[in-house]
Amino acid sequence: MSNKLDLKALTALVIGSMIGAGVFSLPQNMAAVASPAAVTLGWLITGFGMICLALTFQELTLSKPEVQGGVFGYAQAGFGDLCGFFSSWGYWLSAAVANVSYLVIVFSTLGLFFDTPTFKLFGDGNTLLSVALSSVLIWLVHTLVLRGVQTAAIVNYVTTIAKLIPIIVFIIATFIAFKWDTFTFDFTGVNIANEPSLFDQIKQTMLITVWVFIGIEGAVVVSSRAKNTKDVGRATILGLLICLFLYVSVTLLSMGVVSTPELAKLQNPSAAKILETLIGEIGAAIIGIGLIISVSGAYLSWTLLATETPYTAAKIGMFPKIFAETNQNGTPTYSLWLTSCAVQLCLILMFMIGGGYDDLLTIASEMILVPYLLVAAYLMKLSFSELDTFKVKAIAFLATVYGIWLLYASGIHHLLLATLLYLPGLAFYINAMQESGKPGFNMRNKILLGVIIFASVYGVYLVAEGVKL
Repeated sequence: MSNKLDLKALTALVIGSMIGAGVFSLPQNMAAVASPAAVTLGWLITGFGMICLALTFQELTLSKPEVQGGVFGYAQAGFGDLCGFFSSWGYWLSAAVANVSYLVIVFSTLGLFFDTPTFKLFGDGNTLLSVALSSVLIWLVHTLVLRGVQTAAIVNYVTTIAKLIPIIVFIIATFIAFKWDTFTFDFTGVNIANEPSLFDQIKQTMLITVWVFIGIEGAVVVSSRAKNTKDVGRATILGLLICLFLYVSVTLLSMGVVSTPELAKLQNPSAAKILETLIGEIGAAIIGIGLIISVSGAYLSWTLLATETPYTAAKIGMFPKIFAETNQNGTPTYSLWLTSCAVQLCLILMFMIGGGYDDLLTIASEMILVPYLLVAAYLMKLSFSELDTFKVKAIAFLATVYGIWLLYASGIHHLLLATLLYLPGLAFYINAMQESGKPGFNMRNKILLGVIIFASVYGVYLVAEGVKL
């Protein structure tokens, strides 16, 4: 069976990576921090920034097809082996840790259907039964991916279609029930005492929208498996536009059905309560089932992306060579085992410590934003040499500024703490450099390593001083 992916499979991977559980909670999340005017402006700014980032990926896939490794290859080509390694390590680790959150959400959602006030089977997704069934799911997906990337991509394509159905039902129902007077009531949110300014509201919305587009790089990560290199950029743009339409529709249409203050008080997933109000109890069931399918599909997408990361990094000499080995189905076996074991370990640790996972998830998620900035910075670097055109310069500048904004909006102290998670990966890097015969730490790499160590120490200091995560 061919392991090459066509435009449909690549687009499904992008959409499947971006759409998880967040879309079903967006109405309440947004209403809790901003007015309809601020939400509208926030989406415009975020949409523009993400389009610039998507165009950056497209420009690089077309202009630098010889650069292998996608996101991490661009970091290596632009800024050296150690920077490329940190980009790939951070991306892989954050994807593995984030996958644990998908498992937690799946079984906490099942708790809505099966738990009672006096008897909790699934709880918040952290009961012994939830952890046991989550472990079963980890190894079921592991077995599926072992059958080949193409097989997993087909399943991902089906789950992506399935997860879009309840979202489209929600959009149609809220569109029919939409009332302009409800939407424009206290449109700016600044007429009430002690309410934040419009600018502050916009900033708060963008703190939320930072995360709903994580996964836009899905097609780029698996670019080596694309049937047509041009499809990588097309899938990235197409997937982004589809998700942007869905996110904006779900958020703004909800504000025309339920007033913003009432929307802010709803329990999440807030989309379930809204649809239940419109079409009855079946509405809550549609969203609940849709959420489980959506998150399960996202777990599969991110398992594919996480598995592909050490594999592609090993092929360009940033990870030990063993991770580039594949089975008869073309699946990078050792990379998959590394990923599945990492997810299983995080799941067990979460159960044992009984808390602290949210902070780890936030810190690890921050690491996934660094490769975005490095990709934009690489295009910026090229725009002053071989790609010296106004179009490329404009795209690179806007994408770089937006990449810096993403890191700032998500919390600089989280980024400082995230540098701690880079250090264990140095063992992989040193081994890879020894295999290739390259010097692991030239002067530039020593400076970068020094910056990483200093940042991690300062991050620990901030925590010790009581800085809230």
